[in-house]
Amino acid sequence: MLEKKMDEIDIDEVIEDFEEMTKNTKRVQKETLLKILQENGSAEYLLNQGLDGRTDPESFRACVPLVTHKDLEPYIQRIADGDSSPVLTGKPITNISVSSGTTEGKPKRVPFTDELTDNTLQIHRTSFAFRNREYPLGNGKALQFIFSSKQTKTRGGLFCGTATTNLFRNPHYKSAMEAMQFKCCSPNEVIFGPDFHQSLYCHLLCGLIFREEIQFVYSTFAHSIVLAFRTFEQVWEELCNDIRDGELSSRVTAPSIRAAMSKVLKPNAELADSIRSICSGLSNWYRLIPELFPNAKYVYGIMTGPMEPYLKKLRHYAGELPLLSADYGASEGWIGANVNPKLPPEQATYAVLPNIGYFEFIPLNGTADNTYEVPKTVGLTEVEIGEEYEIVLTNFAGLYRYRLGDVVKVMGFHNSTPELRFICRRSLKLCINIDKNTEKDLQLAVEEAVKELAEEKLELVDFSSLADRSSEPGHYVIFWEISGDATEKVLRECCNCLDKSFLDAGYVTSRKVNSIGPLELRVVHKGTFQKILEHFLGLGTAVSQFKTPRCIGPTNDVVLQILNNNVAKSFLSTAF
Repeated sequence: MLEKKMDEIDIDEVIEDFEEMTKNTKRVQKETLLKILQENGSAEYLLNQGLDGRTDPESFRACVPLVTHKDLEPYIQRIADGDSSPVLTGKPITNISVSSGTTEGKPKRVPFTDELTDNTLQIHRTSFAFRNREYPLGNGKALQFIFSSKQTKTRGGLFCGTATTNLFRNPHYKSAMEAMQFKCCSPNEVIFGPDFHQSLYCHLLCGLIFREEIQFVYSTFAHSIVLAFRTFEQVWEELCNDIRDGELSSRVTAPSIRAAMSKVLKPNAELADSIRSICSGLSNWYRLIPELFPNAKYVYGIMTGPMEPYLKKLRHYAGELPLLSADYGASEGWIGANVNPKLPPEQATYAVLPNIGYFEFIPLNGTADNTYEVPKTVGLTEVEIGEEYEIVLTNFAGLYRYRLGDVVKVMGFHNSTPELRFICRRSLKLCINIDKNTEKDLQLAVEEAVKELAEEKLELVDFSSLADRSSEPGHYVIFWEISGDATEKVLRECCNCLDKSFLDAGYVTSRKVNSIGPLELRVVHKGTFQKILEHFLGLGTAVSQFKTPRCIGPTNDVVLQILNNNVAKSFLSTAF
């Protein structure tokens, strides 16, 4: 499939194939599991499970245990150290993917194979077909805020980088994506630049140079798009000077980037004046994106889950341009494609592709947190509309019955495959006593409290939280970075509103009897969350893979230290 030229792909044919496959989801799932077990039957891990050649779902579930990443770490370590025997897969692993590490504070390493590249392209082809049917693109370019992290080698000589880096460095991937109008306006040297700040500056510059040709704006996560245009607000005059003079700013020092940009950047006073006029005429940067890129059809990227807090700012920049949420996956593998692109990001669903992995679901029915029982799973076609589940993934890259940790809600079915909405990471919880507030609960509380800032025309830049058990009773701590200076009166109102907006019965009861102490709002200095980003970039995380840690756990002590070292003001709730 990788060898096929993507410009030969018929959109109607892609949709027809998807429709046919999802009408036979149960059969396709059985065939996919059969294929996975046949291809990897010689792997040590599977041989030790007692399958004895059986490939049916019942035997697979009975013999192979549910696992987390911790269970597989010893096997992955052996592969990284150079064990070329079939440890987890029948074929040798040639690459290792590294997660961002922003959730748990420590990056996870997982095997990466050519099959995962195939899966990625299938997901992208499917969503592109549905997306292009609703929002057809013309010939042109895309302004893509994409950044490759450093690719290192493991002790055993395997290439190791983020999943996106492994994809970007695949020789077939770029040509395949270009046929889906993912033709980046920036040279490769900008994408693979050694410094994120220099690359971002040049992405913005290339976007302006080719502004009439830009068909859409993209980054992996909504956070990166917002970050890019916040940066634009600071450097737009410098960008205009570069375009006017045809000379690249001295802030860009990487020789590879400067050489590549010299082929793109030519003196153009008329363009510089046009951009200057646009920027000077905007009101608080509202509609910045369509004004700069008049032929853009939409803004595209992952906008669900931890990205939802950035939607308000993104809509401010985008004006009437549609925001389209990209597909659903993780470093470990893909889950589903967005085949309903007209839904707003808050309502986005993802149709599971039944041939890219074998999927099981753990029902979250009130007993899911009992660690003394082995959870029961249901199959892909056995889930029920309106129920929430944790996803269990088996893929071609050596993950078998792997608990992904994501909580999803079944919103409906596309033919016989479920359409999922991402809810939250199951491990990300605020919990002191009998309370259980998820990342989604935190987001809703913050959204309610932020309304108090509107009167002073301020906005929330970013936020995080902590279940602080260092004193008795323990209490919630919410960290806020705000765009300007709010009065103490408003911040106290925000603090009380946050406390009252956690509606979990265990929390409310515990607050009333003081087994959970008053919520604390800590307002941090401007630029604090940028320092957190810089910390993870220093660890090798690609900015396009970065997610702000929402609930800080015990392994994320560096992030907590950054936040606590930058507290400007602190308030305790008097809501209870």
